[in-house]
Amino acid sequence: MPQAVRFDEYGDIDVLEVRDVPRPRPAAGEVLVRVRAAGINPGENMIRTGALHERWPATFPSGQGSDLAGVVTEIGSAVRTWSVGDEVIGWVDTRASHAELVAVPAGQLVARDAAVPWEAGGALFVAGTTAYANVRAVGAGPGDTVVVAGAAGGVGSLTVQLLRRAGATVIGLASPANHAWLRDHGVVPVTYGDGVLDRIRAAAPAGVDAFVDNFGDGYLGLALELGVAKDRINTIIDFAGAARTGVKSEGMAGSANAEVLAELAKLVAAGDLDVPIAASYPLAEVRTAYRDLMRRHARGKIVLIP
Repeated sequence: MPQAVRFDEYGDIDVLEVRDVPRPRPAAGEVLVRVRAAGINPGENMIRTGALHERWPATFPSGQGSDLAGVVTEIGSAVRTWSVGDEVIGWVDTRASHAELVAVPAGQLVARDAAVPWEAGGALFVAGTTAYANVRAVGAGPGDTVVVAGAAGGVGSLTVQLLRRAGATVIGLASPANHAWLRDHGVVPVTYGDGVLDRIRAAAPAGVDAFVDNFGDGYLGLALELGVAKDRINTIIDFAGAARTGVKSEGMAGSANAEVLAELAKLVAAGDLDVPIAASYPLAEVRTAYRDLMRRHARGKIVLIP
């Protein structure tokens, strides 16, 4: 029997288990994918703890995971776009990608170019489409100076690159350990913490036009103190702060589609978008992977390898 991550109740990381499960059967419009890599995301941690129960309640036993890359092993009766053996990148909305086998709607997959590493493909959908949404939300373009909080994380590392591709000057808030990576990607690094307001002003003497918050922890107040207009501030994490201040909180919903995923995958294949992989763990070590994620110091993405 194939294995998959499951949990039977809301709780800490220790509720996660890897179990034998029945082999999934693809519906008429689905394909069965043998997963080669699956990214993990902070939102999955929040769902598992019950913090998002009102918005996205779990039904138990629950699976976990959205991102995936793998190989088509079986096709549903109505599928004409994929064949057994095709290598694909995609996602599921059924909390099921942290598994050896997963049934995926045919329209939620794009072809994997051989130039896209499995780990990068398996970590691309959530972080990539969220980063894409960040750039769109703040209207970044040539001549803009944009500050990004959490600039070296899973979403932030892609956001800063897409902002640079849009022509913006980017200031990335990150720990000193990530400054060299940011410089290598055309980003001006600034250390977070006490005194960050003065450091940003020194790095952007002409002012800041837009602000992207991927971290929370009071950055919306910092953005407003910098004089950034509310409609050019976006947070993907501080929803209470957004409601209180009137800034944007646009996540991946508007960009969560195969067209955007294909565009991002093409950039990765061409070497124009770097998906940094902080660590890869076997599926059996899912608890360790999430403990690593929740330290919030990883550069880029953490990936499970079934």
